[in-house]
Amino acid sequence: MANKFDVVIIGAGAAGLMCAAEAGKRGRSVLVVDHAKKPGRKILISGGGRCNFTNYDVTASNFVCRNPHFAKSALSQYTQWDFIAMIAKHNIAYEERSHGQLFCEDSAKEIVQMLLAECDLPTVEQRYRCDVHDITKTDSGFRLKLNTDTVECESLVIATGGLSMPKLGATPFGYQVAEQFGLKMVPTTAGLVPFTLHKEEKEAFAELSGIAVPVTIEAEDGTYFKESLLFTHRGLSGPVILQISSYWTPGQKVTINLLPDVSLSDTLRAMRESNPNQSLKIALSRLLPKRLIEVLIERGDITDKPLKQYNEKEVASLDAYFHSWSIAPNGTEGYRTAEVTLGGVDTDELSSKTMEAKQVPGLYFAGEVMDVSGWLGGYNFQWAWSSGYVAGQYA
Repeated sequence: MANKFDVVIIGAGAAGLMCAAEAGKRGRSVLVVDHAKKPGRKILISGGGRCNFTNYDVTASNFVCRNPHFAKSALSQYTQWDFIAMIAKHNIAYEERSHGQLFCEDSAKEIVQMLLAECDLPTVEQRYRCDVHDITKTDSGFRLKLNTDTVECESLVIATGGLSMPKLGATPFGYQVAEQFGLKMVPTTAGLVPFTLHKEEKEAFAELSGIAVPVTIEAEDGTYFKESLLFTHRGLSGPVILQISSYWTPGQKVTINLLPDVSLSDTLRAMRESNPNQSLKIALSRLLPKRLIEVLIERGDITDKPLKQYNEKEVASLDAYFHSWSIAPNGTEGYRTAEVTLGGVDTDELSSKTMEAKQVPGLYFAGEVMDVSGWLGGYNFQWAWSSGYVAGQYA
């Protein structure tokens, strides 16, 4: 005889645990299963172990999705303020960092402990190191073959995440379930991920590894961010690169303003006036890291000579170079270091109000498994809380 539950949730990450707590509060009998040893593994390592759990400023425009309106309903049903209220209820101390990002003051473990406390209900059962071997649709819902037994449920919630960080156990399981039931997919790629450079540029810039520069960056589609760029031994990283990577496709260039807060032409003219014998290298090293200027001179991108030898055309050319430094990445570091997976279950297949599959009654999706990907800054966790909450109200 199969064990019967009202709801089975596959995936004990942020979205799955949120969903379990909410369904449990409605008195639904819930089983949460996960192939990992413990819940919330991605929560624990996020934000350097402090978990950037949400942001003070959340709108649908902070998400990448083929349907830009899809996220609106869930984000309004369960807002960042609702999650902050839960944090306060559990007496978790938190701090605001730049751009409205909220982090635990102590440890990301507190978020997992909070979610488990919310799930500590007589109707909610959890099983770990538990694989799902088979799922079939029945007249009354679904039948699942697990490690040692078979369970049946009315509602099935897929909260298995994306492909990012395979070391934490990421798999395409959720996509396979969606495809099994005929749901369309949006092709997946790594998002919020560092860029790698072509051989010549990689070698030239490798010695700058560890140097950070505040910049603005623009993708070919016009999306832009202002944050710091970090040179690495493999290519380019830092918050601004992770952000723009979600709007970049292979073969495209990105345009970087290395001096977003000054006019280089005005500055060079003033320097030329006050110190005409000063070399360009010394002048630019007052504005940018000296090693970066030296590499650009070695590459022949700019020529070093006294400022008095630069005519207006050359000053204008330098201004254009530094304010719109164009570079074509070779690729990204891929899922290994990506913070999120772009693409997934096509949101056209789902109800934005309930997260239920339109063509498969009783089948729900929550979190990163669907084609909703947030910016860096706590947005992906907020999507997990919001979509998990909504699925938990209806499953």
